[in-house]
Amino acid sequence: MNNSQPVFFVPHGAPTFALRPGAAGAAIAAAARHLPRPRAIIIVSPHWETTVATVGFAERLETIYDFGGFARELYTLRYPATGCPEAAQQVVDAIAAAGLAVQRDTQRGLDHGAWVPLRIMFPDADVPVIPLSLQSHGGPQQAYKLGQALAPLMAQGFLLIASGNITHNLRDYQIASQSGGQTPAYVRQFADWIGTQLLAHDHAALLDYRVRAPDAVRAHPSDEHLLPLYVALGAAGEGAQLERIHAGIDDYVLAMDAYRFEPQQTLSTQQSTKEAS
Repeated sequence: MNNSQPVFFVPHGAPTFALRPGAAGAAIAAAARHLPRPRAIIIVSPHWETTVATVGFAERLETIYDFGGFARELYTLRYPATGCPEAAQQVVDAIAAAGLAVQRDTQRGLDHGAWVPLRIMFPDADVPVIPLSLQSHGGPQQAYKLGQALAPLMAQGFLLIASGNITHNLRDYQIASQSGGQTPAYVRQFADWIGTQLLAHDHAALLDYRVRAPDAVRAHPSDEHLLPLYVALGAAGEGAQLERIHAGIDDYVLAMDAYRFEPQQTLSTQQSTKEAS
């Protein structure tokens, strides 16, 4: 039975995405609906940053409300995920085999960058979840290397979900919300530039996005919300088949683009399965 998995980059938007998933939520839910059952889900969120790559080993993952000032209803939502120490150890081993430093965390739960998209994509919380931290000080190159370390796991049934946003400037959100709600032109321009480079498989341009992309620093005053894309890119590999499963803008300035990557090894496994049948 073929259990090879794709790689996803999905938006998590504002915390209210959990209450009003809209078109972006419908798109990522549909993308998850017909997947073969994963061995486990590796979730990468920009809201867990560490100096060294850290893998979550908790057997029951707390729903973390790492935000304030929202409707009370939001704080009643839970995502009762379970972990899997055995699968988490495979993630540790893969990162270590790539020559990267790695640590374990037996307490870490799921911040909103993790549980919000997971709740939309896997509402039954019936697949083990393994949180994995980002090292934002290392920029896109570090995130890409981390993804490359994870690449062999996709053929072993691990599903990687990298959660972030293609644009993320909260100051511009405040300005837009106070001045009539106009979306700045750079939001779609930057998102389209990212999409063009992804479709062209131009990893060099993407890794140098802060110099090459239009309004890159405005799109990401700090780039932790874009870095999960590079984890996904590294895990998928240069020959991956790419599908943009959603393109849209929420809350004036949050590009909610979502991507599915089919790694070459996954495509090869699928082809072999079809030929065998």
